[in-house]
Amino acid sequence: MGMGRHQKSGVPARWVLVLCISSFLLGVLVINRLLATSETVDSNGRASSDQATSLHPLVDCQNKEGDILSRVSHTHDVIKTLDKTISSLEVELATARAAARSDGSPAVSKAVADQSKERPRMFFVMGIMTAFSSRKRRDSIRGTWLPKGDELKRLETEKGIIMRFFFSWGVLDHTIEAEEEQHKDFFRLNHIEGYHELSSKTQTYFSSAVAKWDADFYIKVDDDVHVNLGMLGSTLARHRSKPRVYIGCMKSGPVLAQKGVKYHEPEYWKFGEEGNKYFRHATGQIYAVSKDLATYISVNRQLLHKYANEDVSLGSWFIGLDVEHIDDRSLCCGTPLDCEWKGQAGNPCAASFDWSCSGICKSVDRMLEVHQRCGEGQGAIWHTSF
Repeated sequence: MGMGRHQKSGVPARWVLVLCISSFLLGVLVINRLLATSETVDSNGRASSDQATSLHPLVDCQNKEGDILSRVSHTHDVIKTLDKTISSLEVELATARAAARSDGSPAVSKAVADQSKERPRMFFVMGIMTAFSSRKRRDSIRGTWLPKGDELKRLETEKGIIMRFFFSWGVLDHTIEAEEEQHKDFFRLNHIEGYHELSSKTQTYFSSAVAKWDADFYIKVDDDVHVNLGMLGSTLARHRSKPRVYIGCMKSGPVLAQKGVKYHEPEYWKFGEEGNKYFRHATGQIYAVSKDLATYISVNRQLLHKYANEDVSLGSWFIGLDVEHIDDRSLCCGTPLDCEWKGQAGNPCAASFDWSCSGICKSVDRMLEVHQRCGEGQGAIWHTSF
């Protein structure tokens, strides 16, 4: 299914028709200009000077030729601008449709209501994947790289950065309610919690986030990863003008057919012979997608297949699409000494974790240490221009 091109509404087709008609009319204009500058040729193959003079008195053919090329170039630019405008409108329409087809849950219903409001354009939305039982992990992040309270709100208004912990809204817990009231940094999803539901949770996050916030990028990060927000923002800013980008540390691990092992792939047979590797995809600890791709996930969420591993699922959703994969190794530095040495060498890390633990090993105890040794400093995010 193409992004935003549903046959039922017919609206995207109308825009395509507008583009075709506009291109045709602009083409006719160029042809008329070319014909208007052509000399009338007599039967001997010579131009009729009387007719040429009457039609085009004092015409400088060389200058006229340059003028024609200039107009053709201008017409091409106009068509490109029109194409980008229509593409942007299609994305907005797809986002509204995705919200309109929601199941009526409180989280998504609020997102639908937000669609009727004029939403400011944000830089990026970061969703920190967490679980009900991970209060200590959340506090370790709040105590290091995540701004709190008024600083979190200031980050939204001054930098266009939204940051939230996300998990299911379905289970009511007084402890969770008290934590949310204290910090106001939760984003609840209509989702069933569980490790084997991570692909569905990630899909729900992107769908709900793109319906609620209008941003250039949407990020997912685990709650046992250290992030330098200034460095992350600078990394994303370099790709801001690109329409469809998928940013992370790209990998291609083995497809594990054996039952009982971690990261077992029940659908291993789909990937060919035993011993084959997955297609390239971003490792699951942290990655970012541009607005068009988040919208694509939202619009097609009922059709997108979910594999056992969340990062594999996300990578599979972009196969066959015109997507630029950005392999950025600053998003997968190790913990000290690795990130510390890279920072001292002038290559600060955007994110750090331990590959052996798929996150920072014993992150509750070590997050502060990693922040002190590899953090970019508390004021970095405010002094970084995006």
